[in-house]
Amino acid sequence: MQDIETIWKQVLEKLELRISSVSYMLWIKTIKPLEIDENDNVILVAQSVTAKNQILRNFLDKIDECFKEITGRNFKISILDQNEEIEYLKNNKVDEKNTSKNEEKPPFKEKFTFDNFVVGKSNQFVYAAARTVAEHPGKRYNPLFIYGGVGLGKTHLLHAIGNYLHEFSPNLKIMYVTCEQFTNDYIASLYSPSKNKSIMEFRGKYRNLDVLMVDDIQFISRGKETQEEFFHTFNELIMNNKQIIICSDRPPKDIETLEDRLRSRFSSGLIHDIQAPDIETRIAILHKKSQLEKYYAEDEVINYIAERVDSNIRELEGKLSEVYFLATLNGKKVATMEEAREIFTKEPNKEEIKNDVNPDKIISTVCDYFNIGYQDIIGKKKNKEVVEPRMIAIYLISELLNLPLVNIGKIFGGRDHTTIMHSRDKITDELKTNKKIQNVVSDIKGML
Repeated sequence: MQDIETIWKQVLEKLELRISSVSYMLWIKTIKPLEIDENDNVILVAQSVTAKNQILRNFLDKIDECFKEITGRNFKISILDQNEEIEYLKNNKVDEKNTSKNEEKPPFKEKFTFDNFVVGKSNQFVYAAARTVAEHPGKRYNPLFIYGGVGLGKTHLLHAIGNYLHEFSPNLKIMYVTCEQFTNDYIASLYSPSKNKSIMEFRGKYRNLDVLMVDDIQFISRGKETQEEFFHTFNELIMNNKQIIICSDRPPKDIETLEDRLRSRFSSGLIHDIQAPDIETRIAILHKKSQLEKYYAEDEVINYIAERVDSNIRELEGKLSEVYFLATLNGKKVATMEEAREIFTKEPNKEEIKNDVNPDKIISTVCDYFNIGYQDIIGKKKNKEVVEPRMIAIYLISELLNLPLVNIGKIFGGRDHTTIMHSRDKITDELKTNKKIQNVVSDIKGML
């Protein structure tokens, strides 16, 4: 069998010179070469039925011409859409290196699967919807819009869908992005030296997909151009029966920056929320976490944690990690109520703190604790003496006051929400295993 990949690269080089840049980026560059069989049939795969029809109507002769020039042979060119590719692969043995669309490791966390998602009354309907979408992408609940508070499992479900599709539908082209990543990619294409080509590459990247997942859509830019681009991307995918899954911390009607036409599009599918888990679900979540991480704890400890953390799964699991970590420091293999009581006794009551605390007081207290200047912590300095206190201050504001990430970013010199999210999550992870950080956070809470 001939090396289709090598030949196709040479064909692309010739086609780029013979076809307009717009047509090349939209229809030609997105073609996937599948194989050259023993009967000199060249099998190419278009990204959609629309793309296939465009190629057959306008570019087939040029493709055929380039193959002849490069190889000196007459080939029969066949263009398949993705459904036809699946059928072709069932009936023909094709070299794996030419058939895998997902050669790179998928961007989904391996632990975030449907099997590891604990289902309870608070999330059973949205779980069922996510599972249905994974099993029938583009055919049921399209778009699927999931919303809910921080740490309730939205991102887990997105990754679970991605992992399921990667395992059971490996030929699908899947993309997971945050809303900010989409915006940044679009802005970068606008300011590229070769603007027209970059915009076409951007559109090829986002519109030639089978499944698009967008997280944190509530941060969509107010800019008309960005929303218009997302609107057209959305329409292109929906018209071609491609699946769209969107996550947010609030329903479409409550996203202030959202244009009415996008709000209407989002509402055309299924919208469902994830609520805070009830006590039975929280206990089940902790047992599942114990199994996955091998955190051994007495049942009484599990129940004790579940009773005291009632709104955020991330915090719930974090407390189990803290308790087990303390038990290992005490030389125990199983966490007991001694460690659980110590962890919760050290932590002041959040409601009591909230009544007398604001962002300014938290930052000032962190500055006093570390003996650094207020302007240093909210400014641009990146030395270790400032970065860690800044991250701790961001974590405390996020945890104690539950402010939106965008608002916290404004407090810290206009930093974007992903930077704030990184700082918050970094300290959250450190609290699971780092005794020093645990003591620092506990001391500052005590000062507050």
